[in-house]
Amino acid sequence: MFKKIAADALGLSDIGKIIDPSDYDKADADDYVMHEDQEKIYFLIKTKKDEYCFTNLALIHVDGESAVSSKRTLKRYPYSRHRISNVLLETAGKIDLDVEIKFKMGEVQFDIDVQKNQIEKLKDLYKSLTRISEITHENTVITRMAELSLDKANNILQNSRTDVQTNLATSYQELTEFGFKWLTQVRDQYHEKDFGKVFEKYINN
Repeated sequence: MFKKIAADALGLSDIGKIIDPSDYDKADADDYVMHEDQEKIYFLIKTKKDEYCFTNLALIHVDGESAVSSKRTLKRYPYSRHRISNVLLETAGKIDLDVEIKFKMGEVQFDIDVQKNQIEKLKDLYKSLTRISEITHENTVITRMAELSLDKANNILQNSRTDVQTNLATSYQELTEFGFKWLTQVRDQYHEKDFGKVFEKYINN
């Protein structure tokens, strides 16, 4: 008991270990993975307090109050709703016991310490998160451009001169219906939810 409290006080309990895939089913986070919807774990970091479970669809954070408490709070961050940004990897100095990966999901900041002898595996996660961040940023830009293009077309139509108001109304209705279908197609194509292919490309490669 005293050792656990001392580790908590020194911060050592926060140093995580990357879990081998063969042991994923032993982690608490596995109970909250939506296996029924083909959700799959690709990377799992476990500390004495927390679990950080990276699936193809989301980051599942099993948040513990402390190393000596059994209370946990489950938090789920889908990549499609919480964009990843500011991905950083800090390597260890000579006397450091850990390396650290940092990133934001939406407005939430994550700083995860990992045993420094697992740096090579952590590099794979760094690559994966960086690539997901790039993809979601690019998709956001494309979607925004599509919306601006439709707005421009709408403004041109509204400002066009016509003597027949009925034709303008009909054209506006047609543009609106077309725009809705078009933006739906753009969203379906560029609003990715499943990043399994990214993890498969970089994890253990």
